Amino acid sequence: MAQQLMHAFFGERSLTKVAGVFPARAQAEQAARRLTLASGFDEQQVAVLAPTDGTWQRADALARKMEPEERGIWSTIIRAHVLAGVIGFLAGVALCLVMWIAGQPGVTSSPGLAMVAMAGFGTTFGLLAGGVLSIRPDHGRVIALVRQYLRQGRWAVVAHPDTPEQVAQAERTLQEGSERVVRTL
Repeated sequence: MAQQLMHAFFGERSLTKVAGVFPARAQAEQAARRLTLASGFDEQQVAVLAPTDGTWQRADALARKMEPEERGIWSTIIRAHVLAGVIGFLAGVALCLVMWIAGQPGVTSSPGLAMVAMAGFGTTFGLLAGGVLSIRPDHGRVIALVRQYLRQGRWAVVAHPDTPEQVAQAERTLQEGSERVVRTL
């Protein structure tokens, strides 16, 4: 149920990113092979990042490897705003109706104006919530940490799991030989 609700808001196939940091290229490539061979990940779900990917000149390469679903991101932005805006609108209307039924004087004296105001505020707050969901602050934290380690000369492997089982498998696999494993929500 929770997974279906998440996919209603987000247009990306992979909602979670799991990254492991490794001291050398050979260890990173070995971890990537373990993910694709033993753990059942597709090659498109796993990316190896070199220290040069952490430089500002290579920011586009880092972005493509960390967030490969560009169409999915735009779908997330649209879905999150529309769905959260509609939920906010309905919440505003419901609040107005509850206050009207309860006999709140400000609502009963001008029910039409109260309905427009509460529906408008509900929609506004819903759209703001949709914006927060679209930003994906959990992704920004992981990207910043990976970039920091790359700039220190480390290598990273990023997995884009599709299911909760793949998330757990990626974390277990990347723990082997890595200095640190980070993930999004």
